[in-house]
Amino acid sequence: MALCLLTSWTWAQEFQKTSSGIKTAISGKQTDIEIQWFGPNTLRVLKTPQGKSVKKESLSVIAHPQNSGIKITTPGNGCIVMTSQTLTVTLNPQTGIITYAKPNGDTLLIEQENVKAFTPINDAGRSTYSVYQGFTTSKEEGLYGLGQLQNGQMMQRDITKHLVQGNVEDVSPFFQSTKGYGVFWDNYSGTTYTDNEQETSFRSEIGDCIDYYFMYGGSADGVIAEVRALTGDVPMMPLWSYGFMQSKERYKSQEETVGVVKKYRELGIPLDCIIQDWQYWGHNYLWNAMDFQNPTFSRPKDMIDEVHALNARMMISIWSSFGPATKPYRALDKEGLLFDIETWPQSGVDGWPPNMEYPSGVRVYDAYSPKARDIYWEHLNKGIFQLGMDGWWMDSTEPDHFNHKESDFDRQTSLGSYRSVRNAYPLVSVGGVYDHQRALTQDKRVIILTRSGFLGQQRYGSNVWSGDVQSSWDMFRKQITAGLNFSLTGMPHWNSDLGGFFAGSYNTSWGGNSATRNPMYQELYVRWLQFGVFCPMMRSHGADVPREFYWYGKKGEPVYDALVDAVKLRYTLLPYIYSTSWDVTHNRSTFMRALFMDFLGDKQTWNINNAYMFGKAFLVAPVLHAQYTPEVHQKKLKENEGWDRNNKETAKAPVLTDFTQTKSMEVYLPADTRWYNYWTNEAIEGGQKLTVSTTLNRIPLFVRAGSIVPYGPEVQYTSEKKWDNLTLCIYPGNNGSFTLYEDEGDNYNYENGAYTEIPMNWDNASRILTIGARKGEYNGMLQKRQFIVKTIDGNSKTVTYTGKRIKVKL
Repeated sequence: MALCLLTSWTWAQEFQKTSSGIKTAISGKQTDIEIQWFGPNTLRVLKTPQGKSVKKESLSVIAHPQNSGIKITTPGNGCIVMTSQTLTVTLNPQTGIITYAKPNGDTLLIEQENVKAFTPINDAGRSTYSVYQGFTTSKEEGLYGLGQLQNGQMMQRDITKHLVQGNVEDVSPFFQSTKGYGVFWDNYSGTTYTDNEQETSFRSEIGDCIDYYFMYGGSADGVIAEVRALTGDVPMMPLWSYGFMQSKERYKSQEETVGVVKKYRELGIPLDCIIQDWQYWGHNYLWNAMDFQNPTFSRPKDMIDEVHALNARMMISIWSSFGPATKPYRALDKEGLLFDIETWPQSGVDGWPPNMEYPSGVRVYDAYSPKARDIYWEHLNKGIFQLGMDGWWMDSTEPDHFNHKESDFDRQTSLGSYRSVRNAYPLVSVGGVYDHQRALTQDKRVIILTRSGFLGQQRYGSNVWSGDVQSSWDMFRKQITAGLNFSLTGMPHWNSDLGGFFAGSYNTSWGGNSATRNPMYQELYVRWLQFGVFCPMMRSHGADVPREFYWYGKKGEPVYDALVDAVKLRYTLLPYIYSTSWDVTHNRSTFMRALFMDFLGDKQTWNINNAYMFGKAFLVAPVLHAQYTPEVHQKKLKENEGWDRNNKETAKAPVLTDFTQTKSMEVYLPADTRWYNYWTNEAIEGGQKLTVSTTLNRIPLFVRAGSIVPYGPEVQYTSEKKWDNLTLCIYPGNNGSFTLYEDEGDNYNYENGAYTEIPMNWDNASRILTIGARKGEYNGMLQKRQFIVKTIDGNSKTVTYTGKRIKVKL
């Protein structure tokens, strides 16, 4: 606890109680402090220069302060003490230091005395401050979050990182601790996070006030629940969005786009979505026209209808910028709602490097303006959504900004200078599309794939991907920690370009598309795709090299079979994945779970960067090193450098590689539970590192004892078959539970109760599975079904379920 000096009672008495907390002045620091409680577990700290009144509305936080029954006392040590059921918060009125502790006195976090809180600064002609706050953290605790960083670190300790949105890094100034607390620094300007022996701190370029939230959840899940309570819950994604998505840079005609779906159906490869990348609008002066002006896409409605007739969906690329020949550009320019910053594409003609003798004139729109967001949707709705488009790929939502000049950030938005709000651009841009589509229809769930994210964006149907990452083993390894730390900020939907984006270095002297025959790329692509099975979105995409499976061989050949097997496993897991999605929405859970989330008592899990839990049942250990081919070092590329790159080592002519060999790798299994090898059903006690066999089509995959996993039928798309004959697989060794969730799949009727839950409980001692009474109903629901209930040790029974509680003895 912070030491409060024994002084006169005036220190403790000079504060004002408010409806949700207190206000006080720290005279010695020339600082005013307001503490607002948002419930017993979460509070907001606002600090301003003394006498400066600031009215700040958060872009991320949508909850409101409340009277939480906080007890406020002023004991004889001169401190102001606020106590809830779960927290004791102590403010020293002399130093301004706030200490956070559990009711039993265990310290969670302590502010440092702040002598550099406010540094005067001129922001585009307005006098304001850069703001800073340091904290004292324990060197023994793990810290996680900050968004999606490409540093390969699981813990965000012993680093200094300037947090700004970029192509391959998405930032949110939030961290959480293994002590069970989290801190959200609510600032949208460029912010530096520092963690060293002296401090853990945030320093932001611009801020009228220090504004942060402290939350205590007792666990990582608890912290994430508090984050969502503050910044918004996660809506259900459509069922089809959890199927496989095929994409590339880019399909150049509507015949090619539809042809990919037809080919997948012909080959029997499961597929739910085809994604159309850029230039369906035509040349760069028509950039992002939100209209099909390219002659090779002359019948867009027919294209979408053909995709739908093949029982697939379509997603399309839209951007944050517009070419000067487009209708949206003219409408936005008329209102003064376009930025003057250098963005993609820089040239009006195709080719790399850009020919700047013909500048594109493309400009980014001011997404901070409600009017600009209205104009954006007006053209998107009329030009594309009304044709029947199913999903949005919002590219460049950071947005792309090349050759920065300080004057670029002086641009005034409706929320202040661009400098002061730059990191929140994806939040307001994605939110604009979500809000407008929701206002128009409740019959189609919003699904937005986007390249950047900021805390709060999870409430907008957003699935963030890791940008144009390089196709290398090193970059592949970094995606694990990138996705896990992003998820630990409270945003659960994340994915990456499976196979990496820039893959041209694997093309050989054999010419175009030859990387598909290069064993070095084949192996990388297979392993990255297998990782994608266990991500919230499974989407293959990239440049330079085709990603469609039929380029990689044929049935009976190891590379092709491994790719297809991975997708088939994804579809087998759909009932588990969709039920986990409901757990994310309803219970504020998380898909991709760093191992410490479920095994906090095993400190060996705290810094593991090569394995994670997918939902509560599966431990996934992707194969992150080449096992069959040389792992060649690739030069790290700067942003936007990957076009037309090659590497003489990875571009060597293909050699014969025996992909049928069995290999091995080491995996650590967390303690205090039993595990089952998914492929062999072998039971293994946790708390040990073991050597696990791998093949090209199998990565290490384990199931936690006590898990109940529903496995679905073999299908070509998510809605092909009803879930009327699911296999419920019990992995004994512990008691366990699972809730099977179902609804109508692609509307918002679930928000009004149109869904069902079937609770299941496994009693390990009696070996009885209780399938509880079905809760709820929806149109088209199964009234009667069969469950094939089995344990992995061979016992099996088939039961008929009509919605009433039944018990199955195994």
